Amino acid sequence: MWKDSETELDYLDFDYLIETIINIIKNDNLLPSTIGVYGDWGSGKSSLINMSISSIKEDEDIVPIYFNGWLFEDYEDAKTALLGSILDVIEKEKKLDEKAKDCIIGLYKSIDKMKLFKNAINLGIGSFFTGGTKIIADFTISVLIDKIMSSNDEILKENLFETINAELTNKELRESIITFRKDFDNLLKQTKIDRLVVFIDELDRCSPETILETLEAIRLFLYVGRTVFIIGADERHISYAVQTKFKEIEGLGIDIGKEYLEKIIQYPVRIPRLSTREVELYISLLYMEKELTNEEFEKAIEFINEQKSKNFFDFQLDYNLLKSFDEDIANKVKLSLEISKQISSVLAKGLNGNPRHCKRFLNSMEMRLNMAKHKGIELDRKILAKTMLLEYFKPRMFAELVSAPIDLTGKIVELSALENNETESLEKLASWKDDDWVINWLNMEPYIGNEDLRPYFYFARTSLDNRYEMPKMKLSKVANEVLKKLLSGSESALRSACVKAEEVNDYEAALIIEHLISQITSSSEIIDTQFRALLEWGKLKKETHIAIIRGLEALSGTRIKPSHIPRVWNFAKEINQVQKINEILDEWIKHNPEIKPIIESERRN
Repeated sequence: MWKDSETELDYLDFDYLIETIINIIKNDNLLPSTIGVYGDWGSGKSSLINMSISSIKEDEDIVPIYFNGWLFEDYEDAKTALLGSILDVIEKEKKLDEKAKDCIIGLYKSIDKMKLFKNAINLGIGSFFTGGTKIIADFTISVLIDKIMSSNDEILKENLFETINAELTNKELRESIITFRKDFDNLLKQTKIDRLVVFIDELDRCSPETILETLEAIRLFLYVGRTVFIIGADERHISYAVQTKFKEIEGLGIDIGKEYLEKIIQYPVRIPRLSTREVELYISLLYMEKELTNEEFEKAIEFINEQKSKNFFDFQLDYNLLKSFDEDIANKVKLSLEISKQISSVLAKGLNGNPRHCKRFLNSMEMRLNMAKHKGIELDRKILAKTMLLEYFKPRMFAELVSAPIDLTGKIVELSALENNETESLEKLASWKDDDWVINWLNMEPYIGNEDLRPYFYFARTSLDNRYEMPKMKLSKVANEVLKKLLSGSESALRSACVKAEEVNDYEAALIIEHLISQITSSSEIIDTQFRALLEWGKLKKETHIAIIRGLEALSGTRIKPSHIPRVWNFAKEINQVQKINEILDEWIKHNPEIKPIIESERRN
């Protein structure tokens, strides 16, 4: 199995992105600057940041600082946590003379004042009393707050609250910010720091408030010295955080989130989604790392990089290429190379080439192999990979396969018939012949119609039990936002959700459909807006058409209203499945004759 975390090993061809970042850092004409490392969740942002840090950490002229915004969330104000972390590293890394010490003391005081201002607001402090400003100088932030909260003297509490409020006027805060910028610039000069590079990671995991506080902290440094801020995040989540603050200008045709972000981030570096070829290479390298010794792996990586440099766009890693280098290494990873080729095209398209999703799929496979081994059962890795692709991307169809009739040897008769293109006698799996994704899956090696699949289904039991809970567990923020809009009942929200269809991968689109169908089938009455959302969303992706049809088949005609029929009929025509929908309509009529006139009317039209 593989650790689900960032790495310093470049399996994703990030070298050119790293070089772009380093060039900006080392270009005096571009400093101070901010760089955005943008990509989807799981695309490798943290790994790219780690690799960039590794590339500069030996340079004595550069002081790199790593800050994880998510780590400090709920424990400390994000703005002051970031500022304090920067000062802590400078104090640790550099020997400070007296002038530098004075600078850093002043900077810590400025941060304390910002903390005090934030806490004062959070505590709901009232108006001023006669204590003057001296009281602030007599207490550090921690002592002052402790004194307030522990005192039983209500008059003292009120006086202290009012004194803080008076001290922390907007004018005072502005002056503190100006002083901070000036002192920080002096600190860089006193410590002879050639350039300070701050890497901010995991920002898109944070709440909108934390994201905004961090961006506000970065603004303090935009024009100060040779500083570089590198922010790793999904830019859509950052834009959303900004929009939550500036709701009042919605509807004016201004994308405030994008506009604000462009003011802060000067140089966006976007991580592209992996192609099928890149996913295949990524999976192959993961397997090679696991199955080879360190020495063998290092030798193989050196050879692979050398071959890639000769013909980058046409490079293909396969058994014969590795064999020409080292036959023993090639034989060790032969099966893994075959599996990489087998699953790469499906994962690349279905998961939008997302490395983390790919790794999780592989880890799920490895866990099942380990569970089977514990039971004394040997699973074929290629068969397991194929069955899990269906389970992952077509959970409803996988459930149909599990419940399909088997013969005495455990063979699924209808699956064998489908593989041989014998579709006339199909019953349980009849709809499969109309699904292009399934047809491609059936034609993928190995053919499994004559295999006993019961051991593979045994270790998929929890997936089958929880298939309707999967959307809650596995949807990304964007897909979850789409699902909420589809369930909201709002016409504008439905349009907005449909616009975002291209941002949702096939896997998550299927989960959204599963959730909508589950909502509709489990409700005592079909909610019209949800029914419409199911059809409108479902027709946008060809891969979800059959899932919608299966969902409609599961509905009893007694629950169908006349108003539903035109929508269903339009859906049938748009996805070119009139014959199949007609069969469903005929079944509905048997249980609900009242809808027959509207169905016949639609058929005539």
